[in-house]
Amino acid sequence: MKLVQILGPGCPKCEKLKQNAEDAVQQSGVEATVEKISDINKITSFGVMMTPALVVDGDVKIVGRVPSVDEIKGLLS
Repeated sequence: MKLVQILGPGCPKCEKLKQNAEDAVQQSGVEATVEKISDINKITSFGVMMTPALVVDGDVKIVGRVPSVDEIKGLLS
């Protein structure tokens, strides 16, 4: 099972990224858990200085923008 983490304080872009990630998981059929992290100390522990950010299995994939559902699906496969 994959772990998809959304890093961000809760801004509209962060919420949109969380929704896109959940949609991508559902559409791709990949078994994954989507987790939202808003604690700034945890966010910076990933080396991320801009939000929102997308992390898949501990690997930071996208920082500072909201990827499309299709782009996230590509990162899950």
